[in-house]
Amino acid sequence: MSLPPDRANVTTAWAPAKVNLYLHVGAVGAGGLHPLDSLVMFADTRAADRISAQPAPHLSLTLDGPGAARLRRDPANLVMAAATALREACERGGLGARLTLHKVLPVAGGVGGGSSDAAATLHILNDMWGIGFGEAALEGLAARLGSDVPACVRGRPLIMRGAGERLSEAEAPDLPCVLVNPGVGLETRRVFERFDQLAGPTSLRESDPPGAGDVATFAQALAGYRNDLEPAAIALCPDIGRALSLIREQPGCLLARMSGSGGTCFGLFEDQVSAVSAAARIMRRKRKYWVRATLLRGAGLTR
Repeated sequence: MSLPPDRANVTTAWAPAKVNLYLHVGAVGAGGLHPLDSLVMFADTRAADRISAQPAPHLSLTLDGPGAARLRRDPANLVMAAATALREACERGGLGARLTLHKVLPVAGGVGGGSSDAAATLHILNDMWGIGFGEAALEGLAARLGSDVPACVRGRPLIMRGAGERLSEAEAPDLPCVLVNPGVGLETRRVFERFDQLAGPTSLRESDPPGAGDVATFAQALAGYRNDLEPAAIALCPDIGRALSLIREQPGCLLARMSGSGGTCFGLFEDQVSAVSAAARIMRRKRKYWVRATLLRGAGLTR
């Protein structure tokens, strides 16, 4: 049975949530940027956007999914920015594609949704257009799009330092996880401004990440780290604190923390059964919350 014309030659890639297991932040530097030290991991396809591409004479983007309405109000979509940057880099201006972004991840939610969308777009068009750029070349393009995009190009456990441009591989086990957003989006700039007000000048001392170990040992080690932006985000949006308390109440929860600049929070659980059960309980209690049970992958993701 042949595919209908509008489904022929469609290629699809996942754009998973990026979770900051810890995020240490230093005082703002001369260039207006804060130095960071963060361990990031990526979710499986249960917490991911989806990018589809089909050959076409021109570049175009269609938005669908539960998060599409909010993105339609944002003219600076990173999917189109990534497609345009890739086309310009290979100096083949006539390339086109009909792109579709199925938006599931919270917008401005602290899980790198837009950055992951951009990274997935680079991967899918690099293949579809037959450009053949390697990972290093794609990361170079990604750095022009945003500080989180190079990490999302790799899509595996990483330490992010500097302003996010210094990446190094990290070891971690697969982590059963529940992601919870209390229905809020926080502008990163506002969170950093409140952080500066609350924290005052602080120097950043980079930390060695925890060793891999099993899930319980790894989560216990992570308890000695922190997200420095969490107090600032809670000051701007107290619902984040309530979401964290709700996650911590769940049986089997080993650690609860905010990701990135918020407002998505995560809980690490002793096993996937506990994570799925916790997500179901939270959804029953908070029907307006965005909730996903997922697995943070210790190995590289297959797009």
